[in-house]
Amino acid sequence: MAKNVSLDSMDQKAIAKRYAHEGAKAGAKAAVVATVATAIPTYACGKMSPWARANLNPTAKALIVSTAAGMAYFIVADKTILKRARQNSFKQG
Repeated sequence: MAKNVSLDSMDQKAIAKRYAHEGAKAGAKAAVVATVATAIPTYACGKMSPWARANLNPTAKALIVSTAAGMAYFIVADKTILKRARQNSFKQG
């Protein structure tokens, strides 16, 4: 039994896929920027601060950097997808 899929729903799936791809690209770019922006001060602080040198091992520093990168990825990807979907809904409505 074949499903009858309307052309409109196929267009919506293609649009949704494109928006998701754009969101992933924007999120990846933001994650790279966040990684660099977080890694430099984190590792510099680990070298200069006696407290950080004593209490932050390399795993803790990596966790700080990766958390910032992950948060940036998901926030920017979500905002990008929602922005594009909102623009599309205004065009259709």
